[in-house]
Order: sequence, then structure tokens, then C-alpha cells
Amino acid sequence: MDHASPPRAVVSWSGGKDSALALHRALTGRTHRVDALLTTVTDEYERISMHGVRVSLLEAQARAIGLPLQVARIPRACTNERYETVARGALAAYAADGGEAVIFGDLFLEDVRAYRETLLAPLPLAPSFPLWGEDTRELARRFVALGFRAVLACVDPKQIDLAFAGREYDERLLAELPASADPCGERGEFHTFVYDGPIFRAPVAIARGEVVERDEFVFCDLLPSRSPQQGGPRPRI
Repeated sequence: MDHASPPRAVVSWSGGKDSALALHRALTGRTHRVDALLTTVTDEYERISMHGVRVSLLEAQARAIGLPLQVARIPRACTNERYETVARGALAAYAADGGEAVIFGDLFLEDVRAYRETLLAPLPLAPSFPLWGEDTRELARRFVALGFRAVLACVDPKQIDLAFAGREYDERLLAELPASADPCGERGEFHTFVYDGPIFRAPVAIARGEVVERDEFVFCDLLPSRSPQQGGPRPRI
């Protein structure tokens, strides 16, 4: 009996743990044939928008995973209208090339999901939310148990202590997060950069740089490295 091929998809890629888990789910479940990772980058900074991670590390991450990287570039202080024009342009190009779906790592925020669906509505691309509605404590534990490794690249000091910036996302951190914080940071408490795990062919070598405050967020500047990570509880990269 012939079986239909799974739909072709691009992953809306932040470089963080939720998009990594969504990709892992798509690959292990064979729900989609993943063509590429699509990331929004702020032009003047050459960094992943919101997360503040350098493009060089994003590129190294994509190589380590073994998927092509597509970058949608937006200006600093980008308006919603400009963002939507850029994002739809990139997605329209993918659809024109035969793409059928977009995979998102969103967890439970209804307004964010509705925004994604509205963004895709004019395009022949189906949104997919493989992690939607799952318990975020369980997802956080599963991420660590699967062997993923990540570091907090950005924190919102209004929600969690700025000392969490640059820390390893592990069981210890999860135990020390305040009860008010979502363990997956779904309300913007923090953003992560994933550097190793079951979807990686090899780990991405990183070093922690300076911690800076910008636009009311605190960022740990992550740097490419040739040597194992310093300062983490498990320095194996």
C-alpha cells in the first residue's frame, strides 16, 4: 500500500528550546518533512530578534542540526506592519517553492497562536503547533531528560532575577525559578539558546561573554568558542 508523504514544512526557529522541541517532535513523529529553519534577524545588530544571539551562532546551530537556514531580516525598532511584510514575503517564497506547512513551538498563549494563524491566512501554508496545550513543567523536564542543553541568553528582570542570565537550563535552574515563572518561559520570562541535544550532529561550542542590559531586558552575550564552555555545571561542548 502506498502511503502519502508527510507535508513539507519549515520551522519557525528562534534558536531556543521550544522550537527545538517542536522540531524534535516533527522529526521523531515523522509528521512533517522539514526543509529548513526560518529565523527573524535584526539587521543592524546581526542578532536573532528578541533573543539577542549572534547570527554566527545561529548559523553554527543550523549546521550542527543539518538543516538549511533561511533568514528574514527586519530593521531595529521594527513596526508590526514591517515585520508582517517581511515574514509573509519569506513564507510566500517558501510556499511558491512547494512548502506546505509552518511548525511553531508555541505552548499556550492564545493571542500568539491567533497571530500566527492570521499571518499565514493569506498563504497556502498550514500552521502546526506540536507542543500546544502540554504541561509546561513536564515539557521542561522532558527537554532536559532528552539530553538537550541550553543556556539562558535573555531574561526579563521584571519577572525573574537578572542573575539567571547566562545560566544553564537544567534541573537546578528549574528548581530555583520563582513559582510565578513559567518553567518554559512562555510569558517572556527568559529566552534560551540550544547548543546540543538529540537533533544535533555535534554540539555548538559557545562561551559566555558579558551580561548587558538593553531595552529593559538583560542579555548574556554568547560567543563562538573552540574550547569547552566555562562556568557551567556540565562543561561538555
